Amino acid sequence: MDLSELERDNTGRCRLSSPVPAVCRKEPCVLGVDEAGRGPVLGAPQGPGVVEGRDNGPMVYAICYCPLSRLADLEALKVADSKTLSESERDRLFVKMEEDKDFVGWALDVLSPNLISTSMLGRVKYNLNSLSHDTAAGLVQYALDQGVKVTQVFVDTVGLPEKYQERLQQCFPGTEVTVKAKADALYPVVSAASICAKVARDQAVKNWQFVEKLQDMDADYGSGYPNDPKTKVWLRKHVEPVFGFPQFVRFSWRTAQSILEKEAEGVMWEDSSAEDQEGLGKITSYFLSEGPRPRLPHRYFQERGLESATTL
Repeated sequence: MDLSELERDNTGRCRLSSPVPAVCRKEPCVLGVDEAGRGPVLGAPQGPGVVEGRDNGPMVYAICYCPLSRLADLEALKVADSKTLSESERDRLFVKMEEDKDFVGWALDVLSPNLISTSMLGRVKYNLNSLSHDTAAGLVQYALDQGVKVTQVFVDTVGLPEKYQERLQQCFPGTEVTVKAKADALYPVVSAASICAKVARDQAVKNWQFVEKLQDMDADYGSGYPNDPKTKVWLRKHVEPVFGFPQFVRFSWRTAQSILEKEAEGVMWEDSSAEDQEGLGKITSYFLSEGPRPRLPHRYFQERGLESATTL
């Protein structure tokens, strides 16, 4: 998987995709949607069986699709929920899907920690659920725009499945949409999407290029989840008193915010008092000339030197 675009700029988002199999433009297809990395504040969970968190972390959304007529062939690959697989098993299954590119396609969006933090902490809040929903819908639309004949969509839920399904169904009225909890364990096409997402995320974290030039950078940050003492030690070690954490860290995570409050310098933002603001004009006043603008007479009167008579 080529993540060179992300390695060049990991401050925003990056989209990757496989070539669209010709058969997927001709036959009705089933499409699965899943993500990797909603839980951690940084890094990647280690090994199978790690329980995903709900609120934070670098995130990868992925879709995988194939013709309905070849769904049994996808199931024959023995795909499963990526959280139950080791890294080597996920890599092996992804290679198998790549080998079956004549009927299996995929696409993914990598959302950087910086993008997630700025979205959630901006003046206009953009919460993680909304970001997740919009990213998933964007990937489904991307497949449709590429000519994939999507007729069924299966999605691992974020939030209430009923509301999420209703929203997606409104976006794609000509497609049958099913949203369920644990869909990555119920539907092979969602399992395949979860493997794509997890393989991409593991690779992105391993090859992460820190924007900041940090000395004595320690990559031993544990699982990256809130209840991991090793992760908390890493955060305390790498917090900068003025600038906070590297962009690898999600500032919107509550544990990260708590460490900032304790370890970093406080900042006081002083507003002008009400007395200081008295007599200030509207901002538009700075773009207007002082006093009323004189109204020039018609050109006929100017050319002839005629003026209005005020006295006789």
